[in-house]
Amino acid sequence: MSRNRGEWTTAEMPEMDDRVVVVTGANSGLGYEATRAFARKGAHVVMACRSEERGEEAKRRIRTEDDGRVRGSLEVAELDLADLDSVRAFADEFRAAHDDLHVLCNNAGVMAIPRSETADGFEMQFGVNHLGHFALTGHLLDVLLNTDGRTRVVTQSSGVHERGDIDFADLHHEESYDEWAAYAQSKLANVLFAYELQRRLDGADAEVASVACHPGYAATNLQRRGPEMSDSTVRLWAMKAANALLAQSAEDGALPMLYAASAHDIEGGEYVGPGGLLNMRGPPEIQRSSEISYDRNRADRLWRVSEEATGVTYDLERSATAD
Repeated sequence: MSRNRGEWTTAEMPEMDDRVVVVTGANSGLGYEATRAFARKGAHVVMACRSEERGEEAKRRIRTEDDGRVRGSLEVAELDLADLDSVRAFADEFRAAHDDLHVLCNNAGVMAIPRSETADGFEMQFGVNHLGHFALTGHLLDVLLNTDGRTRVVTQSSGVHERGDIDFADLHHEESYDEWAAYAQSKLANVLFAYELQRRLDGADAEVASVACHPGYAATNLQRRGPEMSDSTVRLWAMKAANALLAQSAEDGALPMLYAASAHDIEGGEYVGPGGLLNMRGPPEIQRSSEISYDRNRADRLWRVSEEATGVTYDLERSATAD
């Protein structure tokens, strides 16, 4: 399944005046570029960042670089997805300050890093990439449901999800750890979550669309962190060379997320990625994800495991008829 939208760029984005958008990991990479685009279209963007200092620096940079083009407003808020208390605090503060939430972009993530654990004892990649966003979405669901009009949850995955599976017997890789297998598992979890959320939203007749996306191969700081944390000079130079030869820009890599967040033909339950060479670059299109990502039993089990791990439950009934 593939529906190409031609050379879709931010020029085709609808205006977003009076819209409130949350972007996790907004201070760099894809999150930074998405924040810029939303703000140019008039949205109020809450930049959810682990470091408020880096968030404020990114906010100043956008204001400086985009002088005269930013019609919206920017707000920086602290969010550490590796700490469920921080996730809860962010959601509480957001609800206290805002009545509406039109788009939640679950974008932040870590990739192929040495094994470590979150504040709550989860393997870091699974904990940040999936469980942190699962908890965040659950905490903000009431705002999404009570906002007038069709709202959206956009969850950033990766083409690497196609190599992933969910190891329920060793979910946090305590018995054995491979950094890429752990990353692939977390990115598959993102797609399973996005689809299962849509099924449950459909079952509740909710006016919220859940969409998964991936950036293809985009040059961001994400690729550097694993080699830097492993102190691997060889891997670091290999990543830099690959970025220079193969990667598209972070600005182009953000287009699938922006399309998923704003395009009029998005209904929910889609998977959006670049439609060019090997789905690594090019304009965004609606694609088909891996076969395993459509496994409803696996998705339901992951959902129940995620509720138990985070203590966050969603007041939504699962549809028995949703595709």
